Amino acid sequence: MAASSDAQLIHLFLDMLAAEQGAGINTLAAYRGDLEDLSDFIAHQGKSFVSADTQSLRDYLADLDTRGFKSSSVARRLSSMRHLFRFLLNERRREDDPAAILSGPKRARTLPKVLSIADVDRLLEKARQLAETPEQSPLQTFRALRLCCLLEVLYATGLRVSELVALPLSAARRDARMIVVRGKGNKERLVPLNQSSRQAMADYLAAMEAAHGGKTSALARGKWLFPSSGDSGHLTRQHFARDLKELAAAAGLPPRIVSPHVLRHAFASHLLHNGADLRIVQTLLGHTDISTTQIYTHVVEERLKSLVRDLHPLAEK
Repeated sequence: MAASSDAQLIHLFLDMLAAEQGAGINTLAAYRGDLEDLSDFIAHQGKSFVSADTQSLRDYLADLDTRGFKSSSVARRLSSMRHLFRFLLNERRREDDPAAILSGPKRARTLPKVLSIADVDRLLEKARQLAETPEQSPLQTFRALRLCCLLEVLYATGLRVSELVALPLSAARRDARMIVVRGKGNKERLVPLNQSSRQAMADYLAAMEAAHGGKTSALARGKWLFPSSGDSGHLTRQHFARDLKELAAAAGLPPRIVSPHVLRHAFASHLLHNGADLRIVQTLLGHTDISTTQIYTHVVEERLKSLVRDLHPLAEK
């Protein structure tokens, strides 16, 4: 555990991130874990956030490498350190910034895993088959239709999994053509729904009522589209990810390549492949910076090459 003085500084830092930058729960939890680990390490050197020097921080980064952390994880820890010590300098808790001159590991820009359109079709078809399985209980049908609905909405919208599982019940209004999504930093954006996803929501809600004896239970009357009896009140990301991997296996796809985030990548990549503008995809994904969306430019580049190859008058036929 972090020393009490460091714990207080972490608390102040996280308060600042939440109040001034609108950091969400998951972001705050990641920062907390990173900084508590750093505090534990430098405490063994007899130091704290206020007294740590640059060498102490270098020792910590070297220790992460010894522990087998990936370069992407080390880079994230370094980013957390930089943010913290810049905060301590601005708050005059320190007179210097020991993290300012640190350099992190070089990170190769890896392309996101992407499912083909045929792969996504296999997942959707298997989900529909499971939902239509005869001689299963209303509860089993409800769970199958819930998974089908989650999958349809995710592929239709490209939502982050945290945004998907926390959709309000109002998102399933019969006449809804757009839904309001509250994303990172508590920012809202409009995302369109297609007919398939709207139908999947309608079928799922009907199954929810049937699973509760033909009437909407107190659980289903709540604020969430995907309610749960857990602490959050709605389905967890982990539960959906687990169900999705089981569906992948049933569809004959390797579970390791299928996740909610991979389907978000598929949404973006398939749009770009079919001619969507990168700025439009940025808006739909809720990316603040276009550079985040530009990881998908390899899709655009391949499409441009194929257009030149197929349409240019001097291209080889």
